[in-house]
Amino acid sequence: MKLSLDPSRNLNVETSLVSLLGAQPVVDGLILEDRPVEVLDNDRGIRLRYAPPALQGGAFLLEAHHPDPASRVWLRYWLEGLPTDRRLDSFGLRFKGVENLRAYLRQGYFSWDGSFYLQPEALAGLEDGDSHLLSGYAMTQLLPRHARGAVVLGFDRHDRFQQTFTFDLHDPAPALTILTFWDQKDWEPKDHSNLARCESERLVIFERPAVEESLREWARLVAAASPLPPRLSAPRLTGWCSWYNLYAYINEENILEHLRGVEKVVKQEGLPMRVFQIDDGFTPEMGDWLEVRPQFPRGVRPLMAEIKKAGFIPGLWIAPFLVGNRSHLFHDHPDWVVQDRRSGGPLVGWRLYGEFRWHKRSEEYYVLDATHPEAFDHLREVFRTWRWDWGCEYFKTDFMHFGSQHGPDRARWHAPGLTRIEIWRRVAEMIREEIGGDALWLGCGCPLWASVGLVDAVRIGGDVGVEWTGQHSAQSLLRDLPARNFANQVLWQTDPDCILLRNQFHYLTDGEVRSLALFAGLSGGVLMTSDALDLLSADRLHLWRLLLHLKGSACDFPLLGQTEFYLEQLPAGTSGHALPPVSRPVDPVIVQRRNPDGPDATGALFILNTSDSPVQRTYSVGELGIQGPVHIYDWTSARPWDAPVENISVTLPQHAGRLLFFSRSELVAPPDRLP
Repeated sequence: MKLSLDPSRNLNVETSLVSLLGAQPVVDGLILEDRPVEVLDNDRGIRLRYAPPALQGGAFLLEAHHPDPASRVWLRYWLEGLPTDRRLDSFGLRFKGVENLRAYLRQGYFSWDGSFYLQPEALAGLEDGDSHLLSGYAMTQLLPRHARGAVVLGFDRHDRFQQTFTFDLHDPAPALTILTFWDQKDWEPKDHSNLARCESERLVIFERPAVEESLREWARLVAAASPLPPRLSAPRLTGWCSWYNLYAYINEENILEHLRGVEKVVKQEGLPMRVFQIDDGFTPEMGDWLEVRPQFPRGVRPLMAEIKKAGFIPGLWIAPFLVGNRSHLFHDHPDWVVQDRRSGGPLVGWRLYGEFRWHKRSEEYYVLDATHPEAFDHLREVFRTWRWDWGCEYFKTDFMHFGSQHGPDRARWHAPGLTRIEIWRRVAEMIREEIGGDALWLGCGCPLWASVGLVDAVRIGGDVGVEWTGQHSAQSLLRDLPARNFANQVLWQTDPDCILLRNQFHYLTDGEVRSLALFAGLSGGVLMTSDALDLLSADRLHLWRLLLHLKGSACDFPLLGQTEFYLEQLPAGTSGHALPPVSRPVDPVIVQRRNPDGPDATGALFILNTSDSPVQRTYSVGELGIQGPVHIYDWTSARPWDAPVENISVTLPQHAGRLLFFSRSELVAPPDRLP
């Protein structure tokens, strides 16, 4: 990697794969085109100082440091000497051009925000409503033309600021703007001069030959920089959740009915299921978390005790940042919600004005103002009560992104002066403090990177659906899991969402159910279902048993990023709901590898055809990251292959996958005895 200056003395970062040219400062959306007034260029790196009139006597400084030129470049930028009465929204860099770019990773901010690769040429004629495809968060990855490998750009810390990467595709070499959102945070003067300094987190840039492993390297840097180490000591989260079978229509009777069914099957089959979680439907309104609906006449505490007595970790669902307009909380404390600068009233995070009100009476959902001391203390009381009085030991917190969705340009908090991430972290740290270190916590709709060190697991895609395409379907899982898999067991456990196992009440074929279950289950992250285990057919129970007993480490996607990408408008599913445009690889086949524990142990390979037509593929085991030759046991056809192989050839029907176990030792055992 090479650092240099362009003719205007702006920074270039050149790699053997992709070059980032002509970095210019950006402050509050304004590109500062002035030349630097001071340049320090030596063997250790480059330092530039800009002092344009727009900064009112202040300066913008950029430092690029490469302690090992062949390894990584570290960048940091800051503003100093600004008057403390200046309200700063954002600052950062804009590279005028990114050369030799084939595709970039658009990394979403929270669970449902989507992560996928996009080819700039595929975005020609992009509609204004799809401009989110140009912006990602925390990091990006650049894939070059006519070469293998990748360049990663990402920040190391995420507990103080939101950080974005936005591409401008008007020129053949796209521009890239990298911003830190200061959010009008209170200044902390470095001396008594009444002048202030604001500083970004460290931005790392490096190139590597392996696409997914380079993402995993960035995740390890984030883990090392996190003020709290990632929570990785807990075993894989497995269990049962009420939502995707009963949805909100739960009561004490049907919860206990499912508990007895799960308990019976777990004991009979020896299934390692740990959690039994009651999802939404037991509280009357968002915000009224200490009230219980009449369908639970004994309250929640006795249910938690019965779940624990049955041998499971008792769990509950909560959306701590949401407040319904018809809740008692809002009626009694309207000042406890964030205000909207545009309307002058409460900031509306979610509107449900039509037929579907999600089993609640509220038409609007507001955001709890965590800077209001009384609102904050009330939420603390909720978690303290749920944990220590009700006996909840597993918390699924949902819609967590509402706590950090807007900055001060839109949101007015009771106490200004904190960034949106500082406000969010203050709540998240309080939750962990109140539930204790032994409780398990799944963040859903959750900021991915700000949650490191606090949550045990994070949802990495949208809700599981009952059809292959459409708004609530398999598409989010197929799109988001490969692009977020790298963080599994590095920052937290990935949660691909519940696995659908039931034989009816969905629009999926038997083959599609099996394919999606294997794809999610092989990820090595959270493994939950919502279906009544005592009503499953023998083959579905056999599939569930296989997934629960899989051994080995988390999976890899060895071919991630090796094909071109294009933008596609997905058709409406059976429900009639259409998805926004998504990126789709030209090759619709996803290859997933579950790594063995040792050189002679057994690993798993899943090859999935996501397209609507049959396909044939042949791969060398070497390109899949497997040292050959290997013996193969074909779980799909329930037979071992005749001889060890160096190449794997498969023919796959539409939406179908082939599960192959591989080892350097002969595999002749039946599937139930395989890892």
